[in-house]
Amino acid sequence: MLRILLASAALIAAVPAAHAQSLEQMAGQMIVVGFEGNSPDDSGVESVREDLAAGRLGGVMYLKKNVASLSTVREMNVQFRAAAPDLLPFITLDQEGGAVERLTKDVGFKEIPNAATVAQRNSPEKAKAIYAAMAEGIAAEGFSVNFGPVADLNTNPDNQIIARFGRSYSADPAVVTAYDAAFIEAHRAAGLATALKHFPGHGSSTADSHEGFVDITASWDAAELEPYRALIADGLADMVMVGHLYHADYADGDGETPSSLSPRWIDGVLREDLGFDGVVISDDLEMGAIRDHFTLEQTVTRAVRAGMDILLFSNTADYRPGLSDEILAILLAEAEADPEFAARIEESYGRIVALKARLD
Repeated sequence: MLRILLASAALIAAVPAAHAQSLEQMAGQMIVVGFEGNSPDDSGVESVREDLAAGRLGGVMYLKKNVASLSTVREMNVQFRAAAPDLLPFITLDQEGGAVERLTKDVGFKEIPNAATVAQRNSPEKAKAIYAAMAEGIAAEGFSVNFGPVADLNTNPDNQIIARFGRSYSADPAVVTAYDAAFIEAHRAAGLATALKHFPGHGSSTADSHEGFVDITASWDAAELEPYRALIADGLADMVMVGHLYHADYADGDGETPSSLSPRWIDGVLREDLGFDGVVISDDLEMGAIRDHFTLEQTVTRAVRAGMDILLFSNTADYRPGLSDEILAILLAEAEADPEFAARIEESYGRIVALKARLD
């Protein structure tokens, strides 16, 4: 606990006084949720604006259902930003290229190929130009975070979620690192943050965590950490997105705990072994791998205790307008009962504010 408290104190001391908030507002910054609506006048959009303005929410996640047109996206994002001008919301989307795109040609956004195709046809420098054009377009619509690049290695050609859609650049860690760096540098130049995914490695898996529990014990190799190691060492990791993957050799002793809820993976491998001191964000905590095994309270409290800074919920499994309030209530109740948990919230807040200070 002492290590956590000391780290928390150091981070909070570095936060500008204007952002020194109540524990409720600190906890609110840890929550990023999906929403209903695709127009500024929709009730779901209004609810998000109110939560952002009150400091009960740190950001929003766009899905395709939220994109009716580029003009309405811009209008919504202008309002989201205006709701919290002193601490910019994380306005997020998945825009990798290929099959994983929220902004598409259907609404007038220029699409690009998937990662595998980009790497096959372009050098990292040429890829950087492709990603620069995409990032500038994303930034122009008012987004602040793109959930990419994929750092997974393409080691299982039968992989259902990575190889199937060409989402990995290569099976070679050095190649993946080079193209990831191009993606990140292009986004930073446009004022956007990125999120390396899916730690500790989804490319070798034999199942899809969207559907249920994924055991990577027999398929995973330590080489899958190499892109993270290199990019963290080079200061190119804004966020790291942790997947819902289980490995028996990294078990926490309390059952089949996925990496997104595992202190062995987050505090241990990612923080201590790889030296990452930035923002750790979960993959969607409503995926089957989590939803089928843990209650909402278990998910929230275990993720934070494991070292998670941002809790990402798509709010699609069972849409509830008040989901973010439910998450916030769990965070505050646990913090009131446990000073160590409260210190975790303060530590995450410091990391989040430091990253937001760099965004346009």
